Amino acid sequence: MPSAWSIKVQGAVQGVGFRPFVYRLARANSLFGWVLNGEEGVEIFLEGADQSFLEFMNRLTQAPPPAAQIAKIEVLNREPAGLCDFAIRESTRNNRPTVRILADLPVCDECVRELFDPADRRYHYPCINCTMCGPRFTVIQALPYDRPNTTMQAWPLCPACDAEYHDAGNRRFHAQPVACPECGPGYFLQNGSELVSGTEASIHRAAALLREGKILAVKGLGGYHLACDARNARAVAALRERKFRKEKPFALMVRDAAIASSIVALSAAAETLLRSIERPIVLAAARVEVAGVAPDNDELGVMLPYTPLHHLLFAAGAPEILVMTSANRSSEPIAYEDDEALARLSEIADAFLIGQRPIARRVDDSVARVGALGPAVLRRARGYAPGAVAEIPSDRPILALGADLKNAITIVVAGQAFVSQHIGDLDYFESRLAFEQTIRDFVKMYEIQWDELLVVHDAHPGYVSTAFAQELAGCEKIAVQHHRAHIASVLAERGDWKKRAIGISFDGTGYGDDGTIWGGEVFIGSIADGFERVAHLRPAALAGGDAAAQHPVQAAAGFLAQVSDLPDLKAAPFYFPERYESALELIRKDVRTFATTSMGRLFDAAAALLGFTREISFEGQAAMWLEHLARRAGDVEPYAFPFEDRELDFRPLLESMAKDRARGRDLGQIARAFHRGVANGCCKLVNQVDPQRAIEAVVLSGGVFQNSLLLGDLTALLTAAGRRVYANRAVPSNDGGISLGQAAVAAFQTRRAHPALRESRAIALK
Repeated sequence: MPSAWSIKVQGAVQGVGFRPFVYRLARANSLFGWVLNGEEGVEIFLEGADQSFLEFMNRLTQAPPPAAQIAKIEVLNREPAGLCDFAIRESTRNNRPTVRILADLPVCDECVRELFDPADRRYHYPCINCTMCGPRFTVIQALPYDRPNTTMQAWPLCPACDAEYHDAGNRRFHAQPVACPECGPGYFLQNGSELVSGTEASIHRAAALLREGKILAVKGLGGYHLACDARNARAVAALRERKFRKEKPFALMVRDAAIASSIVALSAAAETLLRSIERPIVLAAARVEVAGVAPDNDELGVMLPYTPLHHLLFAAGAPEILVMTSANRSSEPIAYEDDEALARLSEIADAFLIGQRPIARRVDDSVARVGALGPAVLRRARGYAPGAVAEIPSDRPILALGADLKNAITIVVAGQAFVSQHIGDLDYFESRLAFEQTIRDFVKMYEIQWDELLVVHDAHPGYVSTAFAQELAGCEKIAVQHHRAHIASVLAERGDWKKRAIGISFDGTGYGDDGTIWGGEVFIGSIADGFERVAHLRPAALAGGDAAAQHPVQAAAGFLAQVSDLPDLKAAPFYFPERYESALELIRKDVRTFATTSMGRLFDAAAALLGFTREISFEGQAAMWLEHLARRAGDVEPYAFPFEDRELDFRPLLESMAKDRARGRDLGQIARAFHRGVANGCCKLVNQVDPQRAIEAVVLSGGVFQNSLLLGDLTALLTAAGRRVYANRAVPSNDGGISLGQAAVAAFQTRRAHPALRESRAIALK
């Protein structure tokens, strides 16, 4: 008598060849039944011999398709149905979908082989894909992931593709975006009045234009890139001028890993990250200078080709190192619709290489690096989003709106926390539209009713995201303090809900419990029980509020006003501009001046003391410049950064820097002593707030910890002191990870609160 089982597989298991894999595996083990895509993942019914079932399950768990990510498998015993075959059934729809949407995948090696095989019918076809690779998130319009629910619905399969799609032994069996030159979309090139039709001719013309030093807008997976020859200094300078991107580094796409290794120092871990299925931009130490690409920076961001089009461009003779940056003007979201791109980019790009396949949603390239605690994501987008990064114990759908800088949202469905792609800074109108579109997109995708949502937002009353939350009618709303959300994001990634930790949250700005600007905060607690603020940076005056973030000398004024023994900062070697005196005057009169504990602004003050006295042109520039200086120096003694009366005192730190600069000490050594001083002071703080070593875990989060030098110094000191150090991995430590922490805190906050208190809080926030 045969046995029978029902199996539910959850995770990223749709669109990766999982059903064909199950089909072949079942037949190989003489099992009967069926497999289909359901709302929660892949559902399987099997009947047959017990030993065959055990062999099936062993292979299912040990050797699934390479792109699959199994989160959970549930198996139940069933009554046999007397089936005599195994089939792939049509997808079912009964309840709300909770399946994980798969991120876009890079073109696989087998498709690349076919791409350059003259005998293959997809020879030089830029939309080649199979079940193991190709677009996913950027073509899905609804769940489940079937062809009619993608942007490929307008291209009916030709007989040859249709045969592959329905052939269980074929690599393209149920590959939803499958196409070929006979039935699928292609590319064309528009160069002013010149229109080049035909995919191959368009790609060759694009490569020629790149060799000539032209700037191209190239349609990719999640939007347009602006591309030019990275070794053509005039082309790079022109791109900077047209894009209004003064100094922020450009990303590079290189022909292959060998070229990458020739321009950046790749550790084994960094090369693994570069070649990973996510294919992010990887930051690594530069071996050579590429003029104009990354001014005042000792790192370059490199990525490998990840679409067939990229491979074809290089094969057609495009320069082996290309600037490949998001197609937008600075701070705007990436252009992804053809008409929008032509309108917004016409004054930047000389020509447009346009793909016919529509993009369902804009998705930037991801950015990552290998640091002291392993690989970490700095911008979470293509390749990572919208994957689930945590399981949050909540039966109720949660929408967490993130912060206004580097915005990304999190939606929790059936306990799974899905984090969106990077959206951008909500100060800009286009980014606000993208923010609202992304929210509607996720809510619609998972078929959530607005009135059942718990909406979580930052505690800052003036944030765009807060205003959006308040305008949502019928939703319960909870505010979560910014820096607590940073710490919670790290613990949520790890599923550590009850673990007590010392949390160090350092960034540029966040609204504090007392209404002041926080940014140098230390907490003790857990997600389940809450976080108590136990220490912070000594408060300083911030003249002009947010404007100080643009001018390091303006930020420096409030810190240096408390330092009693300073050289003349208007004289050599400092030459502080008049803005510094104007800021001091505001502080003396207490006009437009705000209290802050911002560690980010302390780094700006330190950078100003060492010569960065101009306006910054992108967020974090002064701190990056300071880190760049510090990397030039060897081992130095740390400056004093004492901790007393619950405060880290910056005054000895800055006084030492100023005096050493006046004495003519090497700038790199001063910068290095500053970094080591901050790390040393923080380690002593941890040991003083927990002298009995009762709390093992120390959590580091916030944008300041994108500084890999500081992270490395502090990790080494804490580890030597017997502490376990955790930092963000799956979501950024900057504000791009805030929404995950918000969702986690809110889930437990509603558990702790009495229902009546929850209602009164929601009303108070409106």
